[in-house]
Amino acid sequence: MSDHKQREKDDITGVETTGHEWDGIRELDNPMPKWWLYTFYACIVWSFAYWIVMPTWPYLSGGVWTYTKGVIGYEQREVVNNELAAIADGRAETMQRIAAMPLRDVAADPALMEVALGAGKAAFGDNCAPCHGSGAQGGNGFPNLNDDDWIWGGTLDDIRATLMHGIRWDADEDTRQNIMMAYGRDGILTRAEIADVTEYVLSLSNRSENMEAAARGAETFASQCVACHGEGGKGNRELGAPDLSDHIWLYGGDRTSILQSVSNGRSGAMPAWGGRLGEGTINALTLYVHSLGGGE
Repeated sequence: MSDHKQREKDDITGVETTGHEWDGIRELDNPMPKWWLYTFYACIVWSFAYWIVMPTWPYLSGGVWTYTKGVIGYEQREVVNNELAAIADGRAETMQRIAAMPLRDVAADPALMEVALGAGKAAFGDNCAPCHGSGAQGGNGFPNLNDDDWIWGGTLDDIRATLMHGIRWDADEDTRQNIMMAYGRDGILTRAEIADVTEYVLSLSNRSENMEAAARGAETFASQCVACHGEGGKGNRELGAPDLSDHIWLYGGDRTSILQSVSNGRSGAMPAWGGRLGEGTINALTLYVHSLGGGE
């Protein structure tokens, strides 16, 4: 490979070379097309005009970063805020109707229901999805809202009450309140009794491997757990006590998880949204959650 700096004219094209040659290949000194150069110069001129007219350059003023406002004072954030305000004003009347009407009347009105579901889905994504998941599928300690297994009830009124006042939310006097005791940590039951109760709970869904232990656990269950979970562990929605006889579990239904629940108790909390979201949004959220498939 060689690099000769001697400029000469190419015999074939008649174009002068740059004087560079690599392995016998000479570089032609072809000028850029005029249209490309003119476009390039126009872009430079346009950029200077843009810097003057539009908000552009950041700078530090009084220890705070700001930017040049431009001749026309255009601000994209203000445009977006105005558009959002216009949308909010446009649906304000509809949301007021959703807030004022009984929930079942809203559900019976297709036009209102369409708006309510859209607003409810948006509110769910902003406020509820971090715990319940974007698809409301829930997770360990967070209920699945798509099924029909409701801890505090799945009617429209039940769901709205839960949204308004939360669960074990001390800041709301009307919050849904009931706590499962820590039978092991607080010394209420012995380790053997807890193991027997766990075996009995497993037997409620036909998964016990020790029926003698389950029989002993049934006696302890009757004295300690029936008051909330009911006979046969069917649950009590008024107390927020889940059904222990099905295969749907909030904190896990394996032996280890049940043992941990009995030993240490469970007291998950949900915020009260009544003081944070407007009546229209609460109603829209209620209708949206109810529509997911498990509403009663």
